[in-house]
Amino acid sequence: MVDGQIDGYDRKILAALHRDGRMAITELTALVGLSKTPCQLRVKRLRETGFIRGFRAVLDLDKLGLDHIAFVEVTLSDTREAALQAFNTAVGAVTEIEECHMIAGAFDYLLKVRTSDIKAYRSILGEVISNLPHVANSSTHVSMESVKDAGENPAF
Repeated sequence: MVDGQIDGYDRKILAALHRDGRMAITELTALVGLSKTPCQLRVKRLRETGFIRGFRAVLDLDKLGLDHIAFVEVTLSDTREAALQAFNTAVGAVTEIEECHMIAGAFDYLLKVRTSDIKAYRSILGEVISNLPHVANSSTHVSMESVKDAGENPAF
């Protein structure tokens, strides 16, 4: 890696670990074409420089009873920086909000909300999301089926 840039070996390492973060170093070396020590050093450097932020288990949320997904368009009443920061901070504390994206378009934020069912979602919408700082209105789109999930394959 030179000046924060990653090379082909680093990209192979990242792609492999993205698919399986628990991959043994011997399997990783075989996939990327490096010997053990250089591969371990690259993984360590990728962690230290923030390209790898951590490792986690990928849970089957359907089996855990969390198979209701709704996408919520949120429009704020105030979009000055202080209002945006207040909203961003408050969103971080809501466990049901799985993702939050600031959007350039007809609304300000797109939230991915995961709950057990529509009744639980309705409660979160009415009691939590609607009461987040500066929320003026929202519009909900319920997911009928997840066709592709971000955890399935890397974008690089």
